[in-house]
Amino acid sequence: MKKILVATQKPFAPEAVKGIEAVCKEAGYEFVLLEKYAEQQDFVNAVADVNAIIIRSDKVTAEVIEAAKNLEVVVRAGAGYDNVDLDAATKHNVVVMNTPGQNSNAVAELALGMMVFMARGGFNGKPGTELKEKSIGIHAYGNVGQHVARIAKGFGMEVCAFDPFVKKAEIEADGVKALDSAEELYKSCQYISLHIPANEKTKASIGKALLGSMPKDACLVNTARKEVINEAEMMELMAEREDFTYLSDIAPDCADDIAAKFEGRYFFTPKKMGAQTKEANVNAGIAAIEQIVAMFEKGDKTFQVNK
Repeated sequence: MKKILVATQKPFAPEAVKGIEAVCKEAGYEFVLLEKYAEQQDFVNAVADVNAIIIRSDKVTAEVIEAAKNLEVVVRAGAGYDNVDLDAATKHNVVVMNTPGQNSNAVAELALGMMVFMARGGFNGKPGTELKEKSIGIHAYGNVGQHVARIAKGFGMEVCAFDPFVKKAEIEADGVKALDSAEELYKSCQYISLHIPANEKTKASIGKALLGSMPKDACLVNTARKEVINEAEMMELMAEREDFTYLSDIAPDCADDIAAKFEGRYFFTPKKMGAQTKEANVNAGIAAIEQIVAMFEKGDKTFQVNK
């Protein structure tokens, strides 16, 4: 019997857990739940005899993989997977998958919600501005970016996008203006919605050169990863430009400095909130267990990321 561990320091919604357990039982698998664990060692201790692990933001380190002698697959319920040691997984013949698209609408709604919040001055009772007819640039036109475009068009915004991995014709088929470079995107748009992954090429890649080229009353919205921002350069820019605001779905390392120096020009969620909806929880959790069943029963590795 296959043993499936759901290890979530930040738990799934109860409905998602019930759904995952139901799929496990139907497949004849044993279901084990580890929630709100206090220490990483608790996670390490729980994996000794499991065949599959479902996680959210939990860290699947080399130590976890080495402790899981029977492990065959790890599924990150969400799009990003930088919390999994891919090299260690590959070394131990462990398949790593994500569940792309399942959290996308939730993240996109958060991005636009933060834009409205900032445009209206944090609902402080004073006059604000509207999103209608403002320009928004979507940096990376994947699942989340496409939902941002759909919602932004509903607000009446002028929508542009840049993604070197997506054909311009595909972007423009959605009624979005496809631009040729990140430089052109940032120069053209008052709002930037950032969706690039964190990897060796992108870490600290969003800095003063790009951000400083944005038009007056510029606003950067980051629902990707904090590591892609060059924080030192962004701090310099915020000191030089009183019109620049920064919104992020995870507090940067320099959050205290920003709070001390730039009151009213930032908003950071208290913890990563993009996927924190009941619907996204259920969608990603069920997708994760269904992918595990498909791999064990049919050899389906469609969403493997460590090929």
